[in-house]
Formats: sequence, C-alpha cells, structure tokens
Amino acid sequence: MTTRYWLGVVSRSHVERGVAGGFAQLCHGKAAPLKRMRIGDYLIYYSPKTDMDDGDPLQMFTAIGIVADNLVYQYAMSADFVPYRRNIQYQSCRAAPIKPLISQLGFIKDPAHWGAPLRFGHLEISAADFQLIASAMQLSPAHRP
Repeated sequence: MTTRYWLGVVSRSHVERGVAGGFAQLCHGKAAPLKRMRIGDYLIYYSPKTDMDDGDPLQMFTAIGIVADNLVYQYAMSADFVPYRRNIQYQSCRAAPIKPLISQLGFIKDPAHWGAPLRFGHLEISAADFQLIASAMQLSPAHRP
C-alpha cells in the first residue's frame, strides 16, 4: 500500500496533548478524517493559533507523526464530549513557520489566499509537500519515507 501524507489543522495546545498522549484528534473529534488514514501514513499538524479559543496567532507546523495502527476509538474527555482518536507515533522535530514555504507548497494554489485549503481541518498533501515541510521542521532523514 502506498504511503499517504496528511495535514491536520489543530491549535498548538491541542497538538501538545496529542503528542504527550500518542494520539491524533481532528476536526473537533470527528471519526471520518481519522478513518481516511492508514498504518504507516504520515500526519503533520499545522497550528494557526496557540490555543483554540483565545490563542495567539502562531501559523506554524508543530508536529509530525506516523499512524501506528488501524484503531479509531472514542475517548471520553467529559460527560458530553466523547471525540474519536487514533494512535500516532510522533517523531522528534522542531516547529516551523508556514509563511516561508507558502510559494513552494503545492496544496496552496493562491498565495494571496494561502489559508483557504486549511479551513476544513484535514487534507491530503503530496509527498513533495511532505518532504518540504519535514525538512523545514528538521525531521531526521532516518524518519522520513
């Protein structure tokens, strides 16, 4: 099966929780984006803000991981919020700003409206875009496909 590359749009504080717990949670806990991914696929997080509600602007890629298994499961965060999650093996990397990469990223068709493709919270990106972002994030070549 061919490796696929995904971009998830999540605030940095939520990314940090996912990295610490070894899971991904996307699109306010929906299952569908997680089910599109397969074992061995890569997920890069882009964080527009430091925190979901009152966060400061950030506009950085903040984590990279590999889908660990086929399990998509629910986790009760509270009595009335039970989002779906997926296990991810996060890799050591550094956060990197998106702005220096905008003109080089294939998923951005119009640099004047570069945020448009990110508005849905989850999208597939090309291997070339993955490599460009992974390089900017200083992901070790040993951890790249």
